[in-house]
Amino acid sequence: MRLGFDNGYIDAHVHLWTDDFAKYPLASGVKPSDLVVRRFTARDILAQAQRNSVQQVVLVQMSYYGFDNSLMLDTIAHYPSRFRGIAVIDVDQKEPAKMMRRLARSGVRGFRIMAVDPAARPLDHAGLKTMFACGASENLAMCFLTGPEFLPGIGSLCAQFPDTPVVIDHMARIGMNGAIRSRDVDALCRLAKYPRTMVKVSAFYALGRKRPPHDDLAPLIRSLSMAFGPSRLMWGSDSPLQLMHETYRDSIALVRERLPFLSAADKGEILRSSAEKFFFR
Repeated sequence: MRLGFDNGYIDAHVHLWTDDFAKYPLASGVKPSDLVVRRFTARDILAQAQRNSVQQVVLVQMSYYGFDNSLMLDTIAHYPSRFRGIAVIDVDQKEPAKMMRRLARSGVRGFRIMAVDPAARPLDHAGLKTMFACGASENLAMCFLTGPEFLPGIGSLCAQFPDTPVVIDHMARIGMNGAIRSRDVDALCRLAKYPRTMVKVSAFYALGRKRPPHDDLAPLIRSLSMAFGPSRLMWGSDSPLQLMHETYRDSIALVRERLPFLSAADKGEILRSSAEKFFFR
């Protein structure tokens, strides 16, 4: 089923890695046996994409490489019309803004921020604020892998830096433990008051009942659509992690073929236009 736009869909969340450890060494402490699959390369995601009308892909730096974004950057350079990137950098480095600007020249449009460990560095530290300030001036997104408990802190940063694009990955992982609690949904929806905040409608395999067709996630997506509007939501598969549990089609089908509260135009926003406007223009 196509929704009436000619350029195909955009997958806003894909990880790549390779078993060419000589060219792309793993980060310190990461072993080849830690890789959940041996490799997942540009050719692998493009094969999945071609079968499912996906034309472009946003790559998210994989933790296996730490701060070395080389594989992602080389992939973007080889397929400049197909890929954009979300990098990971050391927030404690002396000049994070300088690194952000350098990576932006190579097709990076955002930077992943891990906010999943309550014992980790707080969200109000100086390096992250420097990144937020640079994100505002250069139109580069702060992309949070986070849970609902960190959303108030993210909201405080959005209030301090209202011009900084912010992306919340995987619907803030609401329902990761199986329960989709209204207080968590409300906490995420409260971020909609910051107009530069967006949400990835992604990683369905890891949320709620964790099995297709994922209809149990429909009320959550409906709440997000009402709060943010479809133009601030973007679909992502979270491949190849998603592919360990279900088919690629199972992910895209939830938005493309179900969710009757969304119009064809709404689905077009979530499946392409939102990601296109931010990552590919």
